[in-house]
Amino acid sequence: MRMLQMIDSLEVGGAERIAVNLANTLASQIEFSGIVSTRKAGSLQSDIQSDVPYWCLHKRSALDLKALFKLRSICIENKVNWLHAHGTSYFQAFLLKLVLPKIHIIWHEHAGARATESIMQNKTLILCARFFDGIVVVNQSLERWCREKLKFNQVLYLPNFAMSDTHQKKETQLKGIDGKRILCLANLRSPKNHQLLVQAAVALREKYPDWTYHLVGNDALDAYSDALKKSIVQNNLKNTVYIYGLRKDIHHIINQTSIAVITSESEGLPVALLEYGLNKKPVVSTAVGEIPQMIQNGVNGYIFDLHRTDLFVQALDHLMSDDSLQLKMGEKLFEVIKKNHSAEVVVRQYLNWINTFRL
Repeated sequence: MRMLQMIDSLEVGGAERIAVNLANTLASQIEFSGIVSTRKAGSLQSDIQSDVPYWCLHKRSALDLKALFKLRSICIENKVNWLHAHGTSYFQAFLLKLVLPKIHIIWHEHAGARATESIMQNKTLILCARFFDGIVVVNQSLERWCREKLKFNQVLYLPNFAMSDTHQKKETQLKGIDGKRILCLANLRSPKNHQLLVQAAVALREKYPDWTYHLVGNDALDAYSDALKKSIVQNNLKNTVYIYGLRKDIHHIINQTSIAVITSESEGLPVALLEYGLNKKPVVSTAVGEIPQMIQNGVNGYIFDLHRTDLFVQALDHLMSDDSLQLKMGEKLFEVIKKNHSAEVVVRQYLNWINTFRL
């Protein structure tokens, strides 16, 4: 098997991390493993192993023929027979199939919100799906959606997985006091719902005045970002809630914190949750996507209904007041990650699935 992962960019994000992780892990298990970004590179390029070739197509439009034929040449020169397209790069994969019919295509959908969309919202995807050999999804709702809406049967629910990185440079020093930091690892955009964390900070500041909240993720400097920053200022939280933007040394950042949160309105299975667990951090999260399948409330973390801010505050309160509970929940979540979401377990499931195809 000779496979190429394809993603729009290598900026830091959940789908991008999974694309890089898959390319790296497969390098030792199949004949050839490479990765290509369609539009631009990004900081995750440095996480690609030396034995994994990387290319960037620098695509400028949906129908950029120069980029398309560059991709075709890469596949031919490296005898690639499988293209694994992540997220919206599926359209580039569809175009490649038109000019290189022998290629086999797998589409990997990471956006849990698609499961709420209609057929009319996905007319292009429905057309392209006819050319896919298989679809990989990150939660069971998406699996049902693909079977029912796309009428596609060869669908695999594949849990995301995280990998530790001991080679990351330790560059970011979080503000605040050791042992009193809460982390939200998510790009500043809808539906990540950072305002919920601001509300919690307001509710808890009188009881825990020394605790600080740290938002790490890409800042697009758009209306969402402006509204969030305005809310921080209006609630007098400038010395309590800190925004860092995009950072590469994620594991180093996680290890400077005591509690980690996910406030999203929708998710598949967020890579951030896996990274939190891999670093033995207790998690408080909205009960969305596959998160309730991983977190047993009150045992290895806390989950709460999206609209119950009071339960979010209550869960944070429990953890902030009990160091031993933080350690206990972090250890239990780590056990779940190692058992069900290690690279070895997930990639074995993936390859076994591909081997069932009748091509």
